[in-house]
Amino acid sequence: MHDQESLIRISAPRGALKGHIILPASKSISNRALIINALAFSPFPITNLSDSDDTRIMATILGSNEAAFDVGHAGTAMRFLTAFLARTAGRWEITGSQRMQQRPIAILVDALRRLGAQIDYAGKEGFPPLTILGTHLRGGILEMDGSVSSQYISALLMIAPTLDGGLTLRLKNKITSRSYISMTLKLLEQAGIRSLMKNNEIRIAEQPFQPCEFKVEADWSAASYWYALLVMAGRGEIGLENLRMSGMQGDEAIAGWFEAFGVETRETGNGVVISRPKEYRPARLSLRFHENPDVGQTMAALCVGLGIPFHFTGLETLRIKETDRIAALQHELVRFGAEITEPAPGELRWDGKTNPGMQETLPSIETYGDHRMAMAFAPLALTGRELLIRDPGVVTKSYPGFWEDLRKVGFLIG
Repeated sequence: MHDQESLIRISAPRGALKGHIILPASKSISNRALIINALAFSPFPITNLSDSDDTRIMATILGSNEAAFDVGHAGTAMRFLTAFLARTAGRWEITGSQRMQQRPIAILVDALRRLGAQIDYAGKEGFPPLTILGTHLRGGILEMDGSVSSQYISALLMIAPTLDGGLTLRLKNKITSRSYISMTLKLLEQAGIRSLMKNNEIRIAEQPFQPCEFKVEADWSAASYWYALLVMAGRGEIGLENLRMSGMQGDEAIAGWFEAFGVETRETGNGVVISRPKEYRPARLSLRFHENPDVGQTMAALCVGLGIPFHFTGLETLRIKETDRIAALQHELVRFGAEITEPAPGELRWDGKTNPGMQETLPSIETYGDHRMAMAFAPLALTGRELLIRDPGVVTKSYPGFWEDLRKVGFLIG
């Protein structure tokens, strides 16, 4: 566990930001590849597997002979493994951290029960921990709310080829994070699984997996912090190794968004180089995050750092992440004099006005056990003041080398 009392002090380098960074592998791709490999009984190792907490937990559980598992804070592992274990013969118990036991899972459990799964709540109804009696599941047609976490949908899609008669998912309402669903389908395709997605319906027939060799590309949400750091620094050039403009990750959209800030993204043989030849910025920013909610915190902190008014939509899922990210953002951005409003659920707005009386000379950022809070706020050390970040170890969830990488480009961290 992380030391809740620990904190680090960050002071930023002056001048252009230059460096070459080996970004962490995408944990979204890694976690899906692990489940698909297990379903395919694949003999092949996964190349460039993420070293994030989430992925290590998933790999450990999938490779263990135990029957009782604790996923800690790993929400993806909880959801993907619940579906995986429901169709794997045996009696299983799965739990997680205190926060994990407050994150709802009823939608997934209800869907699996409709396929014949035997799952009981060991504690509070609708939440982990779960007791699962793994058994052969039948397929059929499932209707689900498309606006819920896409991880529920991906969890079902990955086991779909093993169900009697396959699975047809009919998604009602607006689909959030459609990009993550298409990532799942693309990775299944690499393992020989054919699927059909038409409008809000996804069909996967019962069919055998073909083991394949997965190679995991770098994580675009991790790249987002470097885009923000470059803009806050003013000028510079950063090489980001293993990053691909493949269309696999929804967060890749940031390459286009940051053009408005003068950032150019250029593909090279081994990744991407970002530079900022021109220092311009938008007068105000309106963005929709339905496909990429994970970069919402990066963009909100960046806009406050630059004094750019913004209106963001599509952030509904931020309430049920590692922490309530909307409340956390509002609370911490006040330290910079910014009062962020939520005009409707999943929306954030700021008028660009700061209240000097609320500004802290040495802001001390609470991270709430959330890796993205720590990393999204780090670029604000480039506003000309030092920052304190509490519980900095939270970054191991997705980007264990983050603070070390900041040191490489000249940040002082102590």
